[in-house]
Amino acid sequence: MPLALLALAVGAFGIGTTEFVIMGLLPDVAADYGVSIPTAGLLVTGYALGVVVGAPLLTVLGGKVSRKRMLMLLMGLFVLGNVLSALAPSFGTMLTGRVIASLAHGSFFGIGSVVAAGLVAPDKKAGAIATMFTGLTVANIVGVPLGTFVGQAVGWRTTFAIVAALGVVGLLGIAKLVPAMPRSEGGRLRGELKAFRNPQVLLAMAMTVLGFGGVFAAITYIAPMMTEVTGYSDGAVTWLLVLFGVGMFLGNLIGGRYADRALMPLLYAALSGLAVVLALLTVAAHDKILAAVAVLLVGALGFATVPPLQKRVLDQAHGAPTLASAVNIGAFNLGNALAAWLGGLVIAAGFGYTAPNWVGAALAAAALGLALWSAALERRTPVAEAVDADTDVRTPVHR
Repeated sequence: MPLALLALAVGAFGIGTTEFVIMGLLPDVAADYGVSIPTAGLLVTGYALGVVVGAPLLTVLGGKVSRKRMLMLLMGLFVLGNVLSALAPSFGTMLTGRVIASLAHGSFFGIGSVVAAGLVAPDKKAGAIATMFTGLTVANIVGVPLGTFVGQAVGWRTTFAIVAALGVVGLLGIAKLVPAMPRSEGGRLRGELKAFRNPQVLLAMAMTVLGFGGVFAAITYIAPMMTEVTGYSDGAVTWLLVLFGVGMFLGNLIGGRYADRALMPLLYAALSGLAVVLALLTVAAHDKILAAVAVLLVGALGFATVPPLQKRVLDQAHGAPTLASAVNIGAFNLGNALAAWLGGLVIAAGFGYTAPNWVGAALAAAALGLALWSAALERRTPVAEAVDADTDVRTPVHR
């Protein structure tokens, strides 16, 4: 494994920790600021929307900077946002810190995906992307549960201070291990934007929004659902997040292993399974054992879609992958924001803490429908045109 992949995984670990740790701390933050749980859920929505905006914006602004330097700058921005979150005197300031940290997220994973894919042979690209995302999944096994435990025991501000320190470690890892890399010669904005003329690129991004959004509809409100409905203690939420992280880790391994072999069949299986499990979680949430199993499966099935969806965007945006890759990371988080918002709406409407699971199931089912439609369109047009971002030359790409 190239050491550069390890460095990317280290950065992903820090980013993954700050993205997901808020879920276990949502009741604590809400109580500290005197806001409702749905209002506190805006810390998830705000972060996700920050990723959506930051992914294309910073990728374009960083087009004239070497990829290594850009990754380091992004980690610096991430550290700044988490320091502000740790010190925030008001909910508004806390939300601002979350948004600042989130601006680095999409570009980091977008640029990192291109770098990772470029470090290995063509038939191992999905595996390389999965290796980078391993940092994100390990964060959910180690970083998020530990951060939740520390936040509940000492205070959530300490958790975000630790996350900021993780960002510093990630920055140093990139500086040490990622080789000096020139900026992409295919990075001109006009050429990169041509990738979005391909309807398959847009369909893949829509699948990303809906599919991973299904996961966040349920997981955003895991703490109140597991404590108020299932009957777990506050401390048990830490171990449920460990289970979710283990599921993500396993799903990432499966996605990375099989996306290079059978990308669309993998998506069909993962999305259909996710829709079923999320629907069943509405009932399973009333039993401790069944709820724990369901949380594990949501993590596994949800994250099994990540490597194939990211690889599909890279494949379909051949010749102009950097911006499309970053925008697709934003699409993951647009789904997160949409799902967290919809989940908050059904809770606020009085349907209870299990209602977001139905929202998630509907989103996953919609993503499956798009996947089937995308495959049908591809069968009708087996030869697509790839756009070279520099020369504007179109060449056939056989699938």
